[in-house]
Amino acid sequence: MTHPDQPALWPATLTIEEGRWQLGGHLLTDLAEEFGTPSYLLDVDGLRERARHYRNAFTEAFGPGTEVYYAGKAFLSMAVARWVHEAGLRIDTASLGELTTALAAGVAGADIGLHGNNKSDAELELALQSGVGRIVIDSLAEIDRVQELASRHGRTAGVMVRITTGVHAGGHDFIATAHEDQKFGLSLAGGAAAQALERIAACDHLQLLGLHSHIGSQILDPAGFAEAAKALLQLRAEHAERTGHLLAELDLGGGYGIAYLPQDQEVDVAALAADLARTCRQECRRLATPMPEFSFEPGRSIIGPSMLTLYRVGTVKPVPLEDGRTRWYVSVDGGMSDNIRPALYGADYHAALVSRPATAEPVLARVVGKHCESGDIVVHQVQLPGDIRPGDLLAVPATGAYGRSMASQYNLVPRPGVVAVAADGAREIVRRETIEDILALDLG
Repeated sequence: MTHPDQPALWPATLTIEEGRWQLGGHLLTDLAEEFGTPSYLLDVDGLRERARHYRNAFTEAFGPGTEVYYAGKAFLSMAVARWVHEAGLRIDTASLGELTTALAAGVAGADIGLHGNNKSDAELELALQSGVGRIVIDSLAEIDRVQELASRHGRTAGVMVRITTGVHAGGHDFIATAHEDQKFGLSLAGGAAAQALERIAACDHLQLLGLHSHIGSQILDPAGFAEAAKALLQLRAEHAERTGHLLAELDLGGGYGIAYLPQDQEVDVAALAADLARTCRQECRRLATPMPEFSFEPGRSIIGPSMLTLYRVGTVKPVPLEDGRTRWYVSVDGGMSDNIRPALYGADYHAALVSRPATAEPVLARVVGKHCESGDIVVHQVQLPGDIRPGDLLAVPATGAYGRSMASQYNLVPRPGVVAVAADGAREIVRRETIEDILALDLG
């Protein structure tokens, strides 16, 4: 029994024995037979271990008061919320649905944060009523809204201010979230950040907990985190000098990159945490301020590698290319409705034949979906066995974020279920949709 050649790509408990792929000791062929395809397969033990690893890495680097938040937007269900919370993580939410799901899972409000650039009254009221640990303020107008709602409910809301530091990073403009010309946060350079801090200080129903920064997503170069941390620590020192109040906490965000292709390497989170802690200590010494407490939001990197999508091959079609080569178009029974990222971002993914030993010479292939769109591509380019045929099973790794959470019913195709796989068994934690589910929403 062996592990795949690219272990960073695949869930931790994935193994191969004589060409037969297993997750948590369960054959993928058996899981396909029991739960159908496409299906999202979640490695429960791998998820728990990654959650513990991230918490331990930041706690060891920054100290025992450090908190790590799981990104609900990447993928959230009640079971996943429970598992990561049991592993010591808090939950970051960005909608009424995510907040409600975390609470329904039994996560205490104090262990939940609420983000969002356009929070509704319903979201804010539920956050106040459930005592969420922090509401991340994203605009000047939101300060007055949270103050008014907290006053109406007789509560004091703990808030952080999301700062746009001007440091940005990530694989695509739409996921680089700290440059000035974008929808998130309050500008450090433009003075809105300082104005927000002053206005919150004047509100009797708001408690200013600290500063928040998030510079992007799928970040593989950690240098940007150090620059953002320096900017926040400088703002914290300046605020203390003006007001005499030294803010207690900094959230340095996250967005750490994962492997999507065989040649990719994921971020070494322990090394990143140690380097970042060293930078923060040096900066605090320079500013003559004590270290604050820190929190982090790793993003996709906890759930992303812990899940794969299992497809069944349908049509296989050779298409001649202008350079004389042939590309094999391998159509599967899912597509852009279960993974929009290749169409939305041009994101690259890998695929492997997992239902039988691969004996034929590899050929240039493109894995495509069943939808009525030429851009319905699952994997742009991959080498697959030349005898790939209808009925084969393909696995696409690293789909824990944001496969199911961004899934749609395009072409009225029901969304796949999420199957939790562990050594003691496999079960659906999010039910596969049916045509009856779709029709139930249609009022005729």
